[in-house]
Amino acid sequence: MNFMRTGILLAGLTALFMGVGYLVGGQTGALIALAVAGAMNFFAYWNSDRMVLSMHGAQEVDEAVAPDLYRMVRDLAARAQLPMPRVFIMDNPQPNAFATGRNPENAAVAVTTGLLNYLSRDEVAGVLAHELAHIKNRDTLIMTITATLAGAISMLAQFGMLFSGRSNNNNSFGIIGTLAMVILAPIAAMLVQMAISRTREYSADRLGAMIQGSPQPLISGLVKISNAAHQIENPSAEQNPATAHMFIVNPLTGGHGWDNLFATHPSTENRIAALQQLAAEMGQGGFGGGFGGVRRQSVPAAGGSPWGSRPGGPWG
Repeated sequence: MNFMRTGILLAGLTALFMGVGYLVGGQTGALIALAVAGAMNFFAYWNSDRMVLSMHGAQEVDEAVAPDLYRMVRDLAARAQLPMPRVFIMDNPQPNAFATGRNPENAAVAVTTGLLNYLSRDEVAGVLAHELAHIKNRDTLIMTITATLAGAISMLAQFGMLFSGRSNNNNSFGIIGTLAMVILAPIAAMLVQMAISRTREYSADRLGAMIQGSPQPLISGLVKISNAAHQIENPSAEQNPATAHMFIVNPLTGGHGWDNLFATHPSTENRIAALQQLAAEMGQGGFGGGFGGVRRQSVPAAGGSPWGSRPGGPWG
């Protein structure tokens, strides 16, 4: 059902883009819009992962630098029947993480130093399982396409403003219709993009919990990350807000109440409720602030320091 809803929303976003192109330039405008969208999506398909990782200053690590983290990702990827993704760490105090890549064979997971310092081992595994679920569901490609289309719609609507004072035989709405398009089209595109993002988060929560074997570590991790996001700023995300939908929890919520008006993620409370329902289905009980008796499944880890063999953590 979630995949069907995502498909409907993507179709709606594409139709909106074509409609804006038609309002700006008639049939020619619609064709130009289609060509521009194709070019942008082609570029994003091949380069989005490198661009996003660079935006957030992510540094790739291997088993020699961060053995425990690397082996944890490898173990979870094996459980999920996925190729081993590349592993990155962002020197960022806010606990958070995201996945990127055009397909499972060219995927990467990135975690912040805040996540490694603030969450327990099981909670980190829960977060990583969630990100691997995004990779398995190919959400990273879906979200790249939606972000590109949403950005193109906004750009095209602004371009239409240049022609708002001109007569256009193909545009029966005239100046008022064009102005309304300039204002409403980007908002509609943003709402559709965020609806897709919220849908994919529920699916990744569920699959991630099943990959790890229990919803409880992810529940606990979501609570900690959500609470921290309201207090700890994520500088790179603030500079690149278009990437906010990629993180496991909205990184813009810290000290910025306006971000909640256009939420890129479901509320933490709703996500926890869905995971609690999954826990009941799996016979693991509910979450009440502790784990008392609930079966938790830890990922085997290497000895030595918790996250790496070098002083100061896995990021060197």
